[in-house]
Amino acid sequence: MEEIEIKNIDHLGIIAGIVDELEIVKKVNEKLKIDCREKITSGQVVKAIILNGLGFISRPLYLFSQFFQDKEVEKLLGKGVKSSYLNDDKIGRVMDALYKYGLSNIFLEIASLAVKKFRIETQYSHLDSTSFHLHGKYESEKPQEEEMKKDRPIYISKGYSRDHRPDLKQCVLDLITTQDGEMPLFIRVGDGNESDKAVFGKIAVQFKKQIDFESVLVSDSALYSQENLKLVKEMKWITRVPLTLKKAKELVQTVEVEENEKEIKGYKWKEEIVKYAGITQRWIVFESEQRRESDIKKLEKMIEKEKIKEKLKTEEIKKRQKQAGRFILATNLVESENQKTPVEILEIYKKQQSCERGFGFLKDPLFFADSLFVKKPERLETTLFLMSLCLLVYNLGQRQLRNNLKESENKLKNQVGKLTNTPSLRWIFQCFQGIHLLTLNGDKKIVNLTEERKFILEFLPSSCYRYYLSSAS
Repeated sequence: MEEIEIKNIDHLGIIAGIVDELEIVKKVNEKLKIDCREKITSGQVVKAIILNGLGFISRPLYLFSQFFQDKEVEKLLGKGVKSSYLNDDKIGRVMDALYKYGLSNIFLEIASLAVKKFRIETQYSHLDSTSFHLHGKYESEKPQEEEMKKDRPIYISKGYSRDHRPDLKQCVLDLITTQDGEMPLFIRVGDGNESDKAVFGKIAVQFKKQIDFESVLVSDSALYSQENLKLVKEMKWITRVPLTLKKAKELVQTVEVEENEKEIKGYKWKEEIVKYAGITQRWIVFESEQRRESDIKKLEKMIEKEKIKEKLKTEEIKKRQKQAGRFILATNLVESENQKTPVEILEIYKKQQSCERGFGFLKDPLFFADSLFVKKPERLETTLFLMSLCLLVYNLGQRQLRNNLKESENKLKNQVGKLTNTPSLRWIFQCFQGIHLLTLNGDKKIVNLTEERKFILEFLPSSCYRYYLSSAS
């Protein structure tokens, strides 16, 4: 009788290779230490969770050993490792140890390694936040005023819901990403009722203290307050000015925007030098043609309603018409050597979408879950940390793939068969379905590693390829 065993590798070799490039197993083991009595290290557990988290193709994630039962576990995680070692108790202990050490610190160390090793441009960093809604009671006690300044578990509560689920309790995830490759650099999990305006300045200061490179911080209007601007006075920043400020509102309702030689299609602008919170800065009033048309239509509908109520006067209508389609971007890049043109500042601010795409990735129903089910606040924070590690691994792989294709002037077929040098990594994952490790009478052989798949591997980090060699373990 022939002895045959077939185990799946699929696209998990790509993920495992990127995890190796980032030295995640080594970093986690250094921080949490290796216990010689354990059959699997903490670093290997974290690697397994990332493999599980990015194993999505057509089903949600399940953090159970069953995911690995049909996978080639020894090749992916290490010699002697069995799927049964990945039980709930072991995963829970590792999650608790990660939380105790400090999630933001570990994450930034891993992200900093990626920045240096892959020469990721960090000239601009983007800060934003989102909420994750939760099911379950979560009877966590509201922290007292004196506890607000201490390290403590997050307070899970109702708050402003970006998911449009105000009926559910939630937590908040703050994220800082690079413009280059949309790499997450820094994460922080916050209370469900937390205000961005109250914490963005503190987050920026914490980030500044921990990085060893200069970076211009880009944020939405939550950063723009007297308190926050004083906190970040040693940093360079670009942010949106809230129109709730009296000076800002007056400016958008009175200033004459101009046609410009270096025009961005659909935009006009006017620049002013302003002193606010004791800081000399540039305010640029932009007027978007597309947004103006939309705002005017909304205003016309509102005028009809307000006229009936006899509340809206002619002078007020003129001001609101003038304000339509306008917004203000501010920056403290005022010195000649640091100055950016209004066109450059607008383009930099538009890259704020890098955070939004990261949040979209984390909320994908095929990734972890569209809502979280974790009993303890500490475990919830750690789950979001692990999810963010998955985002780091995914975006690094996608960045390297696209950069290598462009540098070599090569292209790959996308979902509809057209050649592109910007394929999504998710599509590449799909292309690698059906790769197995066949063991026949003790001899191991990789099955279905076609020439096309070998060609794709040439553009991914070098560690990925070894997982598709029969002899490698």
